[in-house]
Amino acid sequence: MPYAKQYIQSLLDSAGIQINGPNAFDIQVYNDQLYRRMLRGNSLALGESYMEGWWDAKELDVFFFKIFQARLHEKMAWSWSEIISFLHAVIFNLETKSRSFIVGRQHYDIGNDIYAAMLGKTLTYSCGYWKDAQNLDQAQEAKHNLICQKIGLKKGDRVLDIGCGWGSFLKFAAKAYGAKGTGITVSKEQAALAKNLCTGLPIEILLQDYRDTTGKFDHIVSVGMFEHVGVKNYRTYMEDVNNLLKDDGLFLLHTIGSSRGISIDPWIEKYIFPNSMLPSAAHISKAIEGIFVMEDWHNFGAYYDKTLMAWFENFNAHWLQLQSKYSETFYRMWKYYLLSCAASFRARHNQLWQIILSKRGVKGGYVSVR
Repeated sequence: MPYAKQYIQSLLDSAGIQINGPNAFDIQVYNDQLYRRMLRGNSLALGESYMEGWWDAKELDVFFFKIFQARLHEKMAWSWSEIISFLHAVIFNLETKSRSFIVGRQHYDIGNDIYAAMLGKTLTYSCGYWKDAQNLDQAQEAKHNLICQKIGLKKGDRVLDIGCGWGSFLKFAAKAYGAKGTGITVSKEQAALAKNLCTGLPIEILLQDYRDTTGKFDHIVSVGMFEHVGVKNYRTYMEDVNNLLKDDGLFLLHTIGSSRGISIDPWIEKYIFPNSMLPSAAHISKAIEGIFVMEDWHNFGAYYDKTLMAWFENFNAHWLQLQSKYSETFYRMWKYYLLSCAASFRARHNQLWQIILSKRGVKGGYVSVR
């Protein structure tokens, strides 16, 4: 057996995965060049070779769950692509104002039809709250309600949503709580559809970077956007939010988090979220020091597994209607993205945090909402 294949099989053995084995989670290899390619390129090579049809697994999410659970990603030496991605992140500011719209163009602007098919009736692109929910739409509505309760939203309050997507949270806050809202996004497609969906409500949607936002708000939320801020900008981001927030207001930060310092996946960065990185708890703590009081830190990362699996089921069920516009390579890329990410949360490799921050501390203490 060639060395490359033998080495890859030895790694997979520790995760209980066989090459061309009988289980639904076993990897089926269609091109024997995969093994040498994997040794050179690690995660980037694995994703690109999947997009090209070199391999597959019937239960791709379970394959990745076993990979993450066995920590195989920590057992392989870093590839050049991983080293370069890391150095770019720590040396350069990849999310300057001039670059902040890149992720909007390359990811969020790919087509509202994809997201409408995938995300359900709420059109919400962040982790749902499944505590008492039976389906995706209920989980997303529960998440919106949870956010409103956590910030103590009242009728007439003015809320800023940094990274508002298609306006789903602001729409809920206006209808259910009587709030007024301003949403900002770096996606032209999101902004256009959000304006349409929020017609008739006291909601303003702006196509702009958070560093250009002005005004004063009773509360601020940021749901699934902080992953695009970049470590070089965390402090600036917190300072800007502090300046926009009224003295007695609350800021809710909803973000995917890493338990391992700076976390950058070269395949995700190249094909899904350009210039993205996941913050660690230490990054966030350092960024808020002397600016905010941390009132509450809630981790419900396990719910992202259910959310991502529901998104894939929706996407897969609508593929026949979408495939005339999108290629088979796109389908494999999107499937790989959704199912590998679901597995990462299932294995608790990644986290999902909701953090409540105040400017001066809540008088008498903050009461946590779950």
